[in-house]
Parts: sequence; structure tokens; C-alpha cells
Amino acid sequence: MDTHALQAFIAVTQQGSFSAAAEQLFITQPAVSKRIALLEEQLSVRLFDRIGRQVHLTEAGRALLPRARSILRDMADAVREVSNLTGDVSGPLRIGTSHHIGLHRLPPVLRAFTHSYPQVQLDMHFIDSEEAWEGVLQGDLELGVVTLPPVPDSRLRSVPVWQDTLVFMAAPEHPLAQEREVTLAMLTEYDAILPSPVTFTRRIVESLFDRHRLTLSISMSTNYLETIYMMVSIGLGWSVLPATMLDGAVRELPVATALPQRQLGYVMHPARSLSNAAQHFLHELERHNNL
Repeated sequence: MDTHALQAFIAVTQQGSFSAAAEQLFITQPAVSKRIALLEEQLSVRLFDRIGRQVHLTEAGRALLPRARSILRDMADAVREVSNLTGDVSGPLRIGTSHHIGLHRLPPVLRAFTHSYPQVQLDMHFIDSEEAWEGVLQGDLELGVVTLPPVPDSRLRSVPVWQDTLVFMAAPEHPLAQEREVTLAMLTEYDAILPSPVTFTRRIVESLFDRHRLTLSISMSTNYLETIYMMVSIGLGWSVLPATMLDGAVRELPVATALPQRQLGYVMHPARSLSNAAQHFLHELERHNNL
């Protein structure tokens, strides 16, 4: 079974279209169609239903998907294990990380790593932590540098690197910023601006209020912490953000109830053999460990 055809199959599945898959693979759309047709011919089944501009997996396609990912993961592991024998630190390194970590935590790590190992081609994907976590689980990414889930998941190996203190914050002119002490109940009387419900950070905040049987009033949601910070700074609501984002434009609210600590770190697949490049990148991350 041709690995290029399997790569095209997975790309079409992820993107939902042949044209988007072609962009992801840096090939033409006819080339993607040819690879899928070859795979369907080899298996004597139809893998996709083409409805309008969208494509959907058939039952046969859904059955093939986990096996295709496993085959490609095993092939990549074999290539890495053979390459690792040379001791060279080179080749591609696919990493997924969040925009916030990429802006506030990774610059010194990336600077030191690229200076020490210029032969490594860093393929950085700036995506949500949850998406990066899933990318590592599916074998699309070798490493994820992410907000770690509040409840550990044994399917991936998670290693904390940074403690990320979360604080309640609002603009200086917000009514809550004028209070000497703020309770969780008082917070529910004002609009909150929080990350989307699928994020680990949102789960941390919601679980805190759920334990006190309180209902949040959420006016807006976005996954970009810098966007939340901007909306908070102009007085549109309060939020929960990393303490590293505190400055003159926002103020920490005097909330008596402490927030759980958020941990940032890396995730890797326990069944995957890491490349030399990935191993040295993890060494660099550990050098910046503040725990």
C-alpha cells in the first residue's frame, strides 16, 4: 500500500476537501485525486462520498482511517530509528503549540535550539492546545507544547515544564476593580470573557464555579488569550488569564477564592520513537523548566 496515497487519504479526511488536502500536502488537486483513486482501486472499495464540494468518509473509509494512521506512524518510527543510529540532529521536526505559549514561553527555547541545531527544519504549527494534543495522539505531530489537561489522559505522556498562575482580572475602571474583596458570586453578576468551552483553561474556570453551584454570565468567547486581554482592557468584561499578562491596562481582582494552577508542558505519544531532533528539543525545554 503506497504511503503517499495513505497520506493523501488522511489529508482529505482532515480537511474535508481535495483542494484543501492538496494545499496541505503542497501538491496539485489532480495529484490528490489520483492517489485516492489508486488507493480505492487497490482496496476495491469507495473511500469517500462526494456530495457537492464536500467529501465524507464511507464505511470502508472509516474502517481504513485508524489503520492508515497506524501504518504511517510505524513507517515514520522506522525511518526515525534508522536515522537516529547516525547520531545526526537534522531533518524535519513537527511541533504543535498554542499562540500564547509560542509568544510568551517558547522564544528562548527556539532561539537556543535553532542556534545549536541549524540542520533541523522546524515545522511549527500554532494551533489550540487541544488541537495540538489531538495531533500528537493521531501521529500528525511529533511533539506538542501545550496547556496540559486538568485531568491527565493516559493515552499521551504529559510532562509539566512551566507553572502558569491564573488570576481574575479586569480593567481598572471596571466596577469589580473598585471592590476591596470580590467573591465568586459577585463575579457572576458581571459579564465574563473566557476561552471557548473546548479549552482546558475554560474547564478549569467552569469547574471552580460549578463546585460553588454558581452560573457564569459569559458574553464572549475566543481561543486567543491576547484577544481576551484586549477586550478586558477596554472594559467589556472580566476574565481569567495568566498572571504574566498583568500590566497597567488590566488589574488583578481581589478574589478570595484561589484558582487552580494551570500547567504548561509537552506531550508525546508513548508508542512513538522520537527523532534525535525531538529528543534534543526536549532537552532544551527541560533547561527552561521552572518547576
